[in-house]
Amino acid sequence: MDKIKTFCKRARGDLPLPEPASAGHQPSEEHIDGLTASAFWDAAADVSNFPWAAELEANAGVIIEEFQQKLLQTSNDDSSLFSGDSAWQSNVMGTGWSAFRLQRLGVWNVKNCASFPKTYDLLRDLNIPLAVRGVCFARQTPGSGVAPHSDGRNFILTSHLGLKVPEGCWIKVGEEERSWEEGKLTTLDTSFEHSTGNPTDSDRHVLIIDFWHPDLTAAERAGLEFIYDLRNKFESGEIPFRQPKAKPQEYQNDKEEEGQGLAGLWKALTGGGE
Repeated sequence: MDKIKTFCKRARGDLPLPEPASAGHQPSEEHIDGLTASAFWDAAADVSNFPWAAELEANAGVIIEEFQQKLLQTSNDDSSLFSGDSAWQSNVMGTGWSAFRLQRLGVWNVKNCASFPKTYDLLRDLNIPLAVRGVCFARQTPGSGVAPHSDGRNFILTSHLGLKVPEGCWIKVGEEERSWEEGKLTTLDTSFEHSTGNPTDSDRHVLIIDFWHPDLTAAERAGLEFIYDLRNKFESGEIPFRQPKAKPQEYQNDKEEEGQGLAGLWKALTGGGE
């Protein structure tokens, strides 16, 4: 668990930011040392690291058919399947990007999954090592794109399963640009700067799946799951903030540290100690 201890020290600001692995890599303070860094991964061909990927592609038609049926249903009902998650999400992803979430922060959305029972059952049966960010259907509207940005966390990889991809749509990760292919996975490390574009006159749809980096040990995954579960519960108010005994000025400093990611969480819970 030495890597998790180092992770916590860096997240608290006790260690400098990690060095980029290559051009376009932008790791953050939320970083696990020693993991393989690659802008794109060929997941379906790498059975040892991604034993679920080829089977997911083999069953992609099930997901595509169910998704298309749902799109037709919502179109006939004159209601929108997609919506922006938040103002923060729109600032990062742009107003042309929206999502329908099946899982978020480790919790399956029962109501949403009921709309896609075949997709839900398939994802569960494949035993994908899903990470904290979750699973969603994502839409990119015509003429829009996601500006270059990095998520910073190198211990989570992301696969996009192409559902409906008009010709001309693109994704750039690091210094390499590709497109999606319907029924196939495009797998990337979002700690590299990445951006997307849809210059066509039709929506682009993909299924996004976030999962743990295959270089992580079972113990390291468990450690990260604990940390982010604690963080999510703290930020949602499920874990109450209890101010440690401190002088008035120290109290004010601690209050200022709330909401500052893992560093703020650690200091809020411990009073800044080891």
